[in-house]
Amino acid sequence: MAVPGARARGWAAAARAAQRRRREERTGGPARPEPASRRAALYVHWPYCEKRCSYCNFNKYIPRGVEEAAMRKCLVTEAQTLLRLSGVRRVESVFFGGGTPSLASPHTVAAVLEAVAQATYLPADSEVTLEANPTSAPGSRLAAFGAAGVNRLSIGLQSLDDAELRLLGRTHSAGDALRTLAAARRLFPGRVSVDLMLGLPAQHVGPWLGQLQELLRRCDDHVSLYQLSLERGTALFAQVQQGALPAPDPELAAEMYQAGREALREAGFRQYEVSNFARNGALSTHNWTYWQCGQYLGVGPGAHGRFVPQGAGSNTREARIQTLEPDNWMKEVMLFGHGTRKRTPLGRLEMLEEVLAMGLRTDVGITHQHWQRFGPQLTLWDVFGTSKEVKELLERGLLLLDHRGLRCSWEGLPVLDSLLLTLLPQLQEAWQQRTPSLVPGG
Repeated sequence: MAVPGARARGWAAAARAAQRRRREERTGGPARPEPASRRAALYVHWPYCEKRCSYCNFNKYIPRGVEEAAMRKCLVTEAQTLLRLSGVRRVESVFFGGGTPSLASPHTVAAVLEAVAQATYLPADSEVTLEANPTSAPGSRLAAFGAAGVNRLSIGLQSLDDAELRLLGRTHSAGDALRTLAAARRLFPGRVSVDLMLGLPAQHVGPWLGQLQELLRRCDDHVSLYQLSLERGTALFAQVQQGALPAPDPELAAEMYQAGREALREAGFRQYEVSNFARNGALSTHNWTYWQCGQYLGVGPGAHGRFVPQGAGSNTREARIQTLEPDNWMKEVMLFGHGTRKRTPLGRLEMLEEVLAMGLRTDVGITHQHWQRFGPQLTLWDVFGTSKEVKELLERGLLLLDHRGLRCSWEGLPVLDSLLLTLLPQLQEAWQQRTPSLVPGG
């Protein structure tokens, strides 16, 4: 496993030297900070899994045999192409998701990082996250990913109850999960995140809270709580529909979530986003880019992205989706340099709707300065300051609108979806009143 480590050190050193030369040639002096339009996060999708979990409807495939060298070459090619199309000069973070990217070779991770560093500026201390499942990530393999350039892990633990893990179709046991967590913490101290699910069929508050307390005795500084969502087409959805399993109780799930939030707060965690909790400053900078509506490039089968293509004669951001099926995606990458299946230009109102819905997921909310970056025609006060419906939410203590901006209170964050039912129509109405001469959605 020495090669990935050598490559990781190589791309870091080469990137620093090449970036200094490029910037000094361009500016005639030391490097200056890149504007937001030239910065982005990079998401890399590894589409393969050992098996499909009973609750999962993500774009993933159970391979008969993966030609990893071909997949690696296509990931590198698409990353290079999208970086060129976007005009991005600085990649702030890289996230390897899936699927199960810990099934990929560390050589693949190193090759992608090396390509990114050659094409743009990837700071040596950039957050590089890899999603890992316990059964595909023993300590020696995690160390090899670290040598390849990964410096943060997100472990799909999901439960510490073996019966629940079997129900979810996971391939690991609670013991496997805890051993992987311990190994990860030794290798990546302060940079290990774990996922815990709630709201499973027949799950109850007390035992689930016991799992969380056990996890708090063993975890690092980042925890994500996710409520089960029954998705059509999954095995778990079919079992519930057929009556083989009881339907999850949404009120019970809400009680679990509230109990979990309080337990994490008592343990020193900050709830910085609806599902995410961190202490000691261990926020995910990659995911923060999503919630702040920053640019991100999606590489790999079915990956999503949001960026402004350069050289297209406009400054319109596009939502992009890459071709889903891996073999078809690879054919398109080999033919065209990328496998973009769908491009959707985002109008200014659509962008503001995203800023509102994503920003309110965080405890910071939306500052006035942040809002003005996307909607200089309308202030937060213009949109929400005189609304009777919003005033009621403010009086109930669910929202705060002040000199800092607009944000949910501690009580409001768990019911954000219901708050958006009021806030989004208010934004749409204010936009129509203030910008009647603009093209709809423009």
